[in-house]
Amino acid sequence: MTSAHLLRLLRHFSWWHWLAISLLLVLLDYTVLHTSRIIDQRAGDVLLREHAKRRPVSTGVVVVDIDQRSLERMNEAAGSWPWPRSVHGELTDYLARQGARAIVFDIHFNEMDFYRPEHDQAFAETVAAHSNVYLAMALQDSGSGGPMASMIPPAVGVVALPGANPQTRIPVLLPLVMLQHKQPEAMRGGLINFVEDSDLVGRHYLLYKDYQGWRFPSMPARLARDLGWPLPQQGDRILLNWRGAWQHVSYADLYEDAQREQPRRPLMEFKDKVVVVGAAAPGLMDLRLTPLASTYPGVDILATSIDNLRAGDWLGEKPRPVVLPFIALLLGSIAWLFARGYAPTRILYGLLGVNVLVVAIAWWQLGRGVFLPLFAPLAWGWGYFWLCALLAYLKERQQRERAMGMFQRFLDPRVVSDLVANGEINTEVNAESRQVTVLFSDIRGFTTLSETRSPEAIVSLLNRYFSTQVEIIFRHGGTLDKFIGDAIMAFWGAPVNDPDHARHAIAAAIEMAEALVRFKAELTELGHDFDIGIGLNSGPAVVGFIGSRDRLDYTAIGDTVNLASRIEGQTKGVARVLVAESTMLLAQADFSYRDCGLHHVKGREQEVRLFEPGRLGTSGNGS
Repeated sequence: MTSAHLLRLLRHFSWWHWLAISLLLVLLDYTVLHTSRIIDQRAGDVLLREHAKRRPVSTGVVVVDIDQRSLERMNEAAGSWPWPRSVHGELTDYLARQGARAIVFDIHFNEMDFYRPEHDQAFAETVAAHSNVYLAMALQDSGSGGPMASMIPPAVGVVALPGANPQTRIPVLLPLVMLQHKQPEAMRGGLINFVEDSDLVGRHYLLYKDYQGWRFPSMPARLARDLGWPLPQQGDRILLNWRGAWQHVSYADLYEDAQREQPRRPLMEFKDKVVVVGAAAPGLMDLRLTPLASTYPGVDILATSIDNLRAGDWLGEKPRPVVLPFIALLLGSIAWLFARGYAPTRILYGLLGVNVLVVAIAWWQLGRGVFLPLFAPLAWGWGYFWLCALLAYLKERQQRERAMGMFQRFLDPRVVSDLVANGEINTEVNAESRQVTVLFSDIRGFTTLSETRSPEAIVSLLNRYFSTQVEIIFRHGGTLDKFIGDAIMAFWGAPVNDPDHARHAIAAAIEMAEALVRFKAELTELGHDFDIGIGLNSGPAVVGFIGSRDRLDYTAIGDTVNLASRIEGQTKGVARVLVAESTMLLAQADFSYRDCGLHHVKGREQEVRLFEPGRLGTSGNGS
């Protein structure tokens, strides 16, 4: 959209119209489009990372890490990955002896080891011997799976919802090694599905997942149910409250301890802790995108969710529409400030202050376990601010161009732009009373001159004369009011306030008289009858744009103007330049004056004392 289009829209829409349009867009976004959700997500990630750094290491959950070091050191004892499952059984026995409250495997055991079935058998028997071992499951996006009635024993913990069909085939990865070796009661566990938000980042963890009438618990929810931890009353997921670090124990180190004939002091205290066994080695590809890192170990995500339910410190999440009143208040405040004429820079600083306050509130609430989606509202505020700033700029430019077009007729074009930019003249200001000095200049002998020359020559002569005189007026800061036939009207003191308006006006009048002498010399014999008279008067006048809707002129009206015109009429036979006593008194120290006595002027009962000004050291300019 071009600036011309924006200007046209500006003429038809006020700040409040733009506010209504913006609020409608906000409502559409929060109810249908949700395009600004990613702002809450990404900005919230920054807070979550900083918050996680300040949370201490969990005292109730330990991660046994199949790291790269473990893959290398276990080669001799177990071969390459995947290891025989009896290795996991031996580790399970060891952790159970150490008093672990729960042993959770973030490893799938859904496929049988056809080459080493005895190892599967040993692992199945070990898991069956300990009621605190939990195995991983996962719902897949595709596939058929087996029928619910025959594939899923009660130990899995699946709940049939109303209308559930026992013959439904569900693509779920189960620890079928337990079933194969006749240990169905050992198939306790839950889903470890990774949950992505709309931007593919994992911030939540499932509590359960419904599939065709069947409800599958997640691993953290299954532990919570069995161990008596409280669960959220609403929703199928929790927003994770991350920790910056975990108690990690290398799988290889722990396995070596388990193999020792003579026990030693354990690497870590496992009594009454939940132990999560999983793979963080890069080569095993269990790395996920989370707020904390782009390659965050999946086992740490599971540990975080379990720890959140254990401690009851998962993050409460306010629904995004709850901030709509705040957005309306923020945008309404911005619109009100712009409509009141506040400078955009002041509004910008205020908005920055609001940002700091909002981030502080979000951080404070995060510390209390609540995530507030306050960042998209800030983005809407900034977007609306820049829209208003653009509209204010376009409106100001329109006013500036209007002022430039109007005042270039009255003022020196070289200074109009500076005056408008500095706010010294404004087309929106109504007519007002100002202290001004008014100048009238009229040509004498013009009638005689026009009778002896062609119209073209007369027009050329007048244009040359007016150009010279107007240039002098502009150079001394005067405002050209109008041409009245062969007369010029100008004034000082408006639209720009000029405390020395009388001095500047007299200086211009003296220079205009001096320029006339040079001009007459150029005319040779034609200049004999060509002369001017200049009258000046100072006082109050009403100044502003006066006229019809279609044609306005910036002019001065009042008794001060009328007297200046009458003084110009008194110059013939007295002096080229005459000023009223009011003007002389305002610039008494700047010029020399010749007292020309009292004069009776039309429209006034009292006579007016007039003076001929001259440069200091002279006695006037002559008649």
